[in-house]
Amino acid sequence: MRKLLDLFPSSKIRPFISTIGVLALTFFSVVVIFEATRVEVVFADNGENQTIKTHADTVEDLLAEIGITVGTYDKLSHDIDTAIKDGMEIKFTTAKKVKVSMDGVEETINTTTDTVEDFLNEQHLSLSKYDDLSHEKDAEITNGMNLEIVKAFPIIVKDGKKKPKKLMTTGGKVKDLLEKENIDFDEDSDDKLNVKLADSVKKNMDIIITRVQTETIEEVNRIPYQTVKENDSNLTKGKEKEIKAGKEGLLVKKVKVTKENGKIADKKVIDEKVEKEAVDRIVAVGTKEQEPIITKTSTTAATPTASKPKQDNRPSKSTSSKSENVLYMDASAYTASCNGCSGYTSTGINIKDNPNKKVVAVDPSVIPLGSTVWVEGYGTAIAGDTGGSIVGHRIDLHFPTKNDAYAFGRKKVKVKILK
Repeated sequence: MRKLLDLFPSSKIRPFISTIGVLALTFFSVVVIFEATRVEVVFADNGENQTIKTHADTVEDLLAEIGITVGTYDKLSHDIDTAIKDGMEIKFTTAKKVKVSMDGVEETINTTTDTVEDFLNEQHLSLSKYDDLSHEKDAEITNGMNLEIVKAFPIIVKDGKKKPKKLMTTGGKVKDLLEKENIDFDEDSDDKLNVKLADSVKKNMDIIITRVQTETIEEVNRIPYQTVKENDSNLTKGKEKEIKAGKEGLLVKKVKVTKENGKIADKKVIDEKVEKEAVDRIVAVGTKEQEPIITKTSTTAATPTASKPKQDNRPSKSTSSKSENVLYMDASAYTASCNGCSGYTSTGINIKDNPNKKVVAVDPSVIPLGSTVWVEGYGTAIAGDTGGSIVGHRIDLHFPTKNDAYAFGRKKVKVKILK
């Protein structure tokens, strides 16, 4: 440097040095003034604060200065034409894309919210306590997040005799739903389910459980005795005489009873045994021909005088008509399905398949079996049945239904033995 200065005369060096000094002082002054006129702002970029000194006049100028472009869905705390002031705090949040799936519909939404709960509130999405949400409500929103919402729907569960229950669910398998609701169902039991456990739960589905119970009971049935008729040559033809009274037998059946929700759904005989055999009733039937009645007549000698007119000794129709037997009896009513009844009468009449047949139970010593009778308030019937309690002047009338039998009740009636 010294050698370089030696090349110039001293008269020229002094002005040059002065000029340099002035320029340096001016530059320093400008720098000082430039720094002194800058303002200081705090810029929060997505939550990260940085302090910036700037000569920008507006927020827009500041953003351009620091190279930030505000997108359509981004959030800026101030309008872009807001004037910059010293100490200002400006917040900028970049929008994040959230993929929302709800009720099978997918939509991508831009948001600047911080948490899932804030996002739901922003989008006016209200959830019930039964709805499913893929993330916790306080979870942070991240760019590209997949948010799944499953809205609950109603179903009905009918469990046996219990009152139907309305439930809110978001789906899943039938088995999982029953376990969640503490509803027992054993696949190995006799209980029935109208859907499969592996089926998916659907909106407005009815899940019906039928509770099945089985038990074995004993039923005692009467075995009707048969009436055997034997010819008796010592008995006048047309007459009958009971030689031996019939006795009913007993048939014990083991029956499997199936109940569904407490009501009988099926009955099945699995075993039966004759506890007492029926004893046939023996009736003698007369075959002896009635001997003709011979009337002796006398004749007188003919005389020339006029003979007397012959007297007609035949009885008149009014005196020869057969009088009817009339009884007054205590009457009751029964049906083919009464307790202990087999559906057959003691004489073998099938009243189960012939519910409207007029049949009465009688004491054979009072009204012979097979007789045709007329009963007051009942009509003409066949004396075709007996009963343990039908003794003496008692008569039991067969009716087609229990309602008819109850309507008749018990009463004293007039009975005519027609034949």
